Amino acid sequence: MSTLDIKGLRVAVGGGEILKGVDLRVESGEIHAVMGPNGSGKSTLAHALMGRPGYEVTGGSITIDGVELLGLEPAARAAAGLFLAFQYPIEVPGVPVAAVLREAFAAMGRPASEALAAEMAVEAAALGTSAELMSRHMNVGLSGGEKKRNETLQLVLLRPRFAVLDELDSGLDVDALSVVARRIEQARRDNDPPLGLIAITHYRRLLQELRPDVVHVLARGRIVRSGGPELASELEDTGYAGYREVSSTS
Repeated sequence: MSTLDIKGLRVAVGGGEILKGVDLRVESGEIHAVMGPNGSGKSTLAHALMGRPGYEVTGGSITIDGVELLGLEPAARAAAGLFLAFQYPIEVPGVPVAAVLREAFAAMGRPASEALAAEMAVEAAALGTSAELMSRHMNVGLSGGEKKRNETLQLVLLRPRFAVLDELDSGLDVDALSVVARRIEQARRDNDPPLGLIAITHYRRLLQELRPDVVHVLARGRIVRSGGPELASELEDTGYAGYREVSSTS
């Protein structure tokens, strides 16, 4: 079993402090949903965890099984077992998906097997997409939904210890979301140790597919409330009016 432990995380962007002391602990196999109003720092949390340039960590720690990730490059964080599914997956002209996966396997000390192409084809079929996309340049010319399926395929094949899903439901229709969520849920159970998830979302529909163990409200740069799945239903009914600042930074 593994643990992702975030303690007192403070993050500034462009000179302004966005996260003001976030504490979050995720164990193997757990699903933690992070919800909150616009500008509360949800995507900042995702990018800071993965080490995106421009997100200055001014305090706190991020560890996986006691290994500090702060100060490590994103590739090293991935090798330690962390994966980020982007809200807006980037396009990489000239670089096929299959090449990215082979390099990722090599960087993690897990040389890609001869069967990787077959595995990609199987996963593409399971996600309702074409294996031909694996030979195309990363996300170039793809719809929003195809990009999210592409991200999910990478997640499933790379088998990280923990994954951060930054608004996975963005760009997916109801049917596609169900397909993607079911495959992630299967990966959560099948991974060894089981995959731990942080699912960042505005809406309950993702959480109807990926049933969280804990729902957190991130507002004003901190986790201000935590509860069970019923908290997501409450937020959908009442909104975030009680959690907003008079002015906030996106």
